[in-house]
Amino acid sequence: MLTTIEPFQLADLTQIGTGLNRPECVLAARDGSLYTGDWTLGIAHIAPDGTTRPAVDTDLVGQGFRPNGIALLPGGDFLFANMGRAGGVWRVGRHGDARPFAIELERHPLPRTNFVLVDGDRLWITISSQARQHEHFRADEDSGQILLVQNGEVAIAADGLNWTNEVRISPDGSFLFVNETFACRTTRYEVAADGSLSNPVHINYPGDTYPDGMAFDAEGALWIICVISNRLIRLAPDLTWTALFEDFDPVELDRVASAHAGGCLTWDDIAQSRGSRVSNLASLAFGGPDLKTVYLGGLGIEQVQVLRSPVEGMPMEHWR
Repeated sequence: MLTTIEPFQLADLTQIGTGLNRPECVLAARDGSLYTGDWTLGIAHIAPDGTTRPAVDTDLVGQGFRPNGIALLPGGDFLFANMGRAGGVWRVGRHGDARPFAIELERHPLPRTNFVLVDGDRLWITISSQARQHEHFRADEDSGQILLVQNGEVAIAADGLNWTNEVRISPDGSFLFVNETFACRTTRYEVAADGSLSNPVHINYPGDTYPDGMAFDAEGALWIICVISNRLIRLAPDLTWTALFEDFDPVELDRVASAHAGGCLTWDDIAQSRGSRVSNLASLAFGGPDLKTVYLGGLGIEQVQVLRSPVEGMPMEHWR
């Protein structure tokens, strides 16, 4: 039985880190460090005391990289999904240049990638949109993909998705969950032993709910954070969900939702949307010594937001 969690209040938010630029993906490490993709620092390291500095020596942004989703490998290297022109997924150590990790599919260059997840010996990558040249974010956009990397090979695991964002594997390894942001839904796939995906089930949200980042707690519930509405959802194993937090201007959210429903939502619409305290929350991670600290990154904030949870999170691959 799941623990009942009372909704969080704005006063519950604290902050850590300084001067971040679009901290889209937050990773919490065992030693209390946080890491985020950052379009000034490349990959940012936030120490437990809040001190913020680059996590790697090389100037990723100056070389044209735009790290979005990031993952930690066992030896301490990072993988990053690159929203820069070169696209693909790249590997970089604390010292030394970035080098290609997954940059081609069937001899064709990978486009800009959104997210990367380490899953044992496998790796999952999302591509939000094949072209990313569109002017509008639409509910009927269907060129998103999930890629699977195993045994050195890159293959399409699922396609025809809408603005594919973060993915997570359920604690028992049976399911893969993916957020389809502008379809306003989370999709659950069954995962076979060979990594193939089947039997998609859609969890549909209201038209003003745009799921982006997510993380599992120790009770098997999936916490999902939404851009624009800054809404935090807890999705139970039975696929029912409750809202735990939100911060938005009702008039502004209605305007954005109307533009989205009409097929004319632009990046400027999204970027200008703000709550009273936060803007475009997009990522979450459980961390801290008891795994009960929730860290929230976002597109329109300069610090990582922090909440304390009554339930602990499920440790990610790099904790194991």
